[in-house]
Amino acid sequence: MLNTDISIVLPEIVLALFAMAALLFGVYTKKDKVAGPILWATSAVLAAIGIWIAMSPAGTHTAFNGAFVDDSFARFAKVTILLSAAAVLLMSADFMYRRGLLRFEYPILVALSAVGMMMMVSAGDLMALYMGLELQSLALYVVAALNRDSLKSTEAGLKYFVLGALSSGILLYGASLVYGFAGSTVFSDIIVSAEGHIPLGLLFGLTFVIMGLAFKVSAVPFHMWAPDVYEGSPTPVTAFFATAPKMAAMGLFARVVHDAFGMAVADWSQIIALLAVASMFVGSIAAIGQTNIKRLMAYSSITHMGFALMGLAAGTVLGVQAMLVYMVIYVTMNIGTFAFIMSMEKDGVPLTDISALKQYSKREPLRALALLLLMFSLAGVPPLLGFFGKFYVLKAAVDANMTWLATAGAIASVIGAFYYLRIVYYMYFGENEEETLDVTMAPTQWVFLMASAAIMLLGLVNMFGVEGFAAAAAEALVN
Repeated sequence: MLNTDISIVLPEIVLALFAMAALLFGVYTKKDKVAGPILWATSAVLAAIGIWIAMSPAGTHTAFNGAFVDDSFARFAKVTILLSAAAVLLMSADFMYRRGLLRFEYPILVALSAVGMMMMVSAGDLMALYMGLELQSLALYVVAALNRDSLKSTEAGLKYFVLGALSSGILLYGASLVYGFAGSTVFSDIIVSAEGHIPLGLLFGLTFVIMGLAFKVSAVPFHMWAPDVYEGSPTPVTAFFATAPKMAAMGLFARVVHDAFGMAVADWSQIIALLAVASMFVGSIAAIGQTNIKRLMAYSSITHMGFALMGLAAGTVLGVQAMLVYMVIYVTMNIGTFAFIMSMEKDGVPLTDISALKQYSKREPLRALALLLLMFSLAGVPPLLGFFGKFYVLKAAVDANMTWLATAGAIASVIGAFYYLRIVYYMYFGENEEETLDVTMAPTQWVFLMASAAIMLLGLVNMFGVEGFAAAAAEALVN
């Protein structure tokens, strides 16, 4: 039995062992000189494990008495998490090196947080859920404060830690209520215990668990950490926050509500719908006044998480499929956008004010076009891939008789288009013609910027098969 359990969790074990081996290697060698090789090796290992999981045989397997679940849903989420983490590491190497931030701990912390994320999306038990969540969170607290010489970075790490601890306490309180009323921490047993009629105490527990998870996806009103942490963290760390952890948190969210409370959809659907509406409108409206592009992307992420939650609120197979498709498109768009943001600098000093982009298209027409495609896709302008991501979640809401939610989403999307189009306006029609930005860009950043923009355009054919994989993943979860 133990051998079977270990074989199921082997990818997580391999990644954890690699992280520990890299840590020992870094400690007992010249730390400054091995940071680069460790970063590239970590990226390669993350990508290799992602491909390994993608090629693993289909089916649902459980380990450790149901605490760990390996199914199509978990594999889909893990591949997205690992590949996006590898991409962010690769494109951040130049930025971190030139600013003296490339320490050997950085890629190791990213790898350990990836282990936690893999545990999160495979959690089949409340204790396994918390273990994965905290492993991810503790690593993220540290990388947020990686720039020790920056007051903003230190503040970002501290604020994220304090608010993260608060959300963990709320989640633990909810988990204790669920255990007290259901008599079990295993998700499959909680469903049996509820028998379709969820007791009031269990409903309170579910509500507190959802509150704790809402913090992790920066859903309103638990979003207060996102703008400050996005702004204060080093830009590559912000790029990481905006990609892999978001996918992991949404995967965990879906796992909890469907696996543990799948027979009480009517109870949790309205809570998630409320979070979705609040996130879409607060994120869209608050971003309008932002001039710092990293804060703008923070509010953008809040809005997009609202759209992803709309798919989850539907409580159907189509809803989970729509959420997964949306998250893959969202992660891809963010990788390209942050590859561009990392290149924004003047005389080697990072710039984050969007006014620096005025007349950028005259100096770098190809990069400006790539960013235009990404901004239009984030805004949901057809026929780019971002439009179809929003179309999926809107259709899932309508099919679930939640037309009001889809209508609110359409209105919020129109509001949110303003700040994306403003960036495009600055690049092509801005009044300032001075060369405020350096034209240099690291090759890896250029590749990811162009690749993301191309995917937004070329993915219209068949979404590179993501739609079919997401459908299989949704079927595996919603049973």
